[in-house]
Amino acid sequence: MTFHSILFERTEDSIKKETLEAPVFFVDLNLDQIIDAITAGRQEYNLKPFFYTSLNDIDAIKYRHAIMRDLENKILFEHIKAFAQKMRTMRQHLALVDKLDYKYHKEGWFLDTVEIYCEAVNFLVHDLTLIDLKSRGFLAFREYMTNYAESGGFTSLLAETKKLKADLSAVKYCLLIKGNCIKVRKYESEIDYSADVEETFEKFKQGAVKDYRVKFSTDAGMNHVEAKILDLVAQLYPDIFLNLDNYCTKNGNYLDETIAVFDREIQFYIAYLEYITIIKRAGLKFCYPEISNTCKEVYDYEGFDLALAYKLITENSSVVCNDFYLKDKEHIFVVSGPNQGGKTTFARTFGQLHYLASIGCPVPGREAQLFLFDRIFTHFEKEENIKNLRGKLQDDMVRIHYILNQATSNSIFIMNEIFTSTTLQDAVFLGKKIMEKIMLLDLLCVYVTFIVELASLSEKTVSLVSTIVPENPALRTYKILRRPADGLSYAISIAEKYRLTYDCLKERIKS
Repeated sequence: MTFHSILFERTEDSIKKETLEAPVFFVDLNLDQIIDAITAGRQEYNLKPFFYTSLNDIDAIKYRHAIMRDLENKILFEHIKAFAQKMRTMRQHLALVDKLDYKYHKEGWFLDTVEIYCEAVNFLVHDLTLIDLKSRGFLAFREYMTNYAESGGFTSLLAETKKLKADLSAVKYCLLIKGNCIKVRKYESEIDYSADVEETFEKFKQGAVKDYRVKFSTDAGMNHVEAKILDLVAQLYPDIFLNLDNYCTKNGNYLDETIAVFDREIQFYIAYLEYITIIKRAGLKFCYPEISNTCKEVYDYEGFDLALAYKLITENSSVVCNDFYLKDKEHIFVVSGPNQGGKTTFARTFGQLHYLASIGCPVPGREAQLFLFDRIFTHFEKEENIKNLRGKLQDDMVRIHYILNQATSNSIFIMNEIFTSTTLQDAVFLGKKIMEKIMLLDLLCVYVTFIVELASLSEKTVSLVSTIVPENPALRTYKILRRPADGLSYAISIAEKYRLTYDCLKERIKS
């Protein structure tokens, strides 16, 4: 097996040019909040481009699924995190080298940097041999790492690093300090009086005492006196320090590029798994969805809005899950019901599920089958833009016209509460025209609307209704159910909003 990436099995699937711009639908679906939370604290890896790029091949998605499943093994997960920590330490050392001023100080830190790298590689190779790996990605990576660790280039680097560290550790010298003058000479087996001094002053020690010893900072720069002393020491041991010079010159490119890429890419999995672990602890379920690029009979059981769930869990609030399915010729969900009843949340959930599935991640839900789209389009309400001089209705029409001209039968279109700025009669007319175009395109669609007439237009539409507590219409259940749209719940909600219910009218008349 040939390994080149833990994210992309085939080189042709790799991101040709990484983008730092999120897809335009991210904000509407709250995917921006999800990715921000996942990548928080990992800015050094620049992970967002991986989350901004969906896959268009089912095998590529399954490749990531298998790697995710391997990483659910806690032992492997901890080994990979330990490797990542060593590599992070290595990068910190390397960054410090560039900031140091004196030659041998820089070279000493560089030697330590390479030692950390070699240790990270050897530990990971050993750890991977102890794990029963299943995924093609990890099996190929283990083979690559084993071959790399046994290669002549790495073994010679490791041997040279160890020898140089040993040689430098054996360097001993004496400082003769008199006034402002310091002389440096080789150590000549002088007696170490440290033990005698400690023994002499031991009798004066009474109880706990303050420790006046100074700890040298490992990340501090070397001052000019220390640097000059080190230069003189180098003159005393010219061969060792010449070897150090040659080592640093020869091994400037010590870091294997494939390992460096792995160190970054594996964080895509670690970040996502750590993010959903928080949500799993609250009892919510995730699954690896079945993916199809031909069958549009999609479903998800016990699904939820990931961004909302993360927020509610941090606030110790409960999360309401919902089911959905489309079968046979059904391709369009028409979602109606009272305001603040979970309709928009359902629409976002549908979009989130499909997008997360397209990047190879487990999705919210107990069991799911989802469609591999070519593009996702969203139309959510936006504030009027005074620069384009268009009214809200015209702006809605322009945006929808653009989407319908770009969409294909493999696209997903999510609309949320459009045509609220016109009359009901016009909204019904326009809504039907748009639905006719959507049905002609035969794409998957979620249409959140107050126009209940659209819910039963054809066999391709499915009516979903956000429900209320029957005994108290003011309370929402946030459950979205398959049932005919009757508009009653919505009418009650509107009446409450404008204080036109029977009880409100009685109260107003009395006052």
